[in-house]
Amino acid sequence: MRSKNQPPKATFESVWASMQEYAQMIKENERERKEYERLLKEQFAENERERKEAEQRREKDRQDFWKSMKAMRKELGGVGNSNGEVAESYFVNSFNKSMEFAGQKYDGIDQRCKRKIKSLNLQGEYDLLLYNCSSVVIIEIKYSAEAKHVGWLLKEAAVFKQLFPQYENFDLYLGLAALHFKEGAEKEAISNGIAIIKQVGENMVIYDTHLKVFENVAL
Repeated sequence: MRSKNQPPKATFESVWASMQEYAQMIKENERERKEYERLLKEQFAENERERKEAEQRREKDRQDFWKSMKAMRKELGGVGNSNGEVAESYFVNSFNKSMEFAGQKYDGIDQRCKRKIKSLNLQGEYDLLLYNCSSVVIIEIKYSAEAKHVGWLLKEAAVFKQLFPQYENFDLYLGLAALHFKEGAEKEAISNGIAIIKQVGENMVIYDTHLKVFENVAL
């Protein structure tokens, strides 16, 4: 008779059943391992897909941003050019009608005059020139004049008679024409004896009480 505390005697059937159960457990573990690996691969693939999509979106955003910046710069440059053309057209047409400056009549008018003398390393560009038998006027035209434009005009004037020696014995006058003058621009022009030329209503007005004959001094 078997004692109550004695384990049951193993039989072939019980051992086979245990082996089958163990084999089934191994098979189930393998199935779970493969399912886990599959899920990991899917998750990795999904993460990689999302990463690539995010990178593509960022690249597209960067390209769109730079396209917008280029378009904006082009548009702003076009606006600047357009404003400058408007100012130039207005003042050129006005001088063509009057042919007067500082109480003098002028016989000729030249627009956008450029000259370069390579041997002297000199060059200049002038928006508008007025001339008669004894004097010549250089007029710088801006849509919006700034104080720095006065300095530019003075530098251009300093080499004018070397570039255009036919005016060597002429009185040389300077004018700054603009549809708008920023702070300090008029004061700088006045202090240098340069006429201020504006649009007032429908008319061009020249302020020249402070006008001086330009002296070709070193700048």
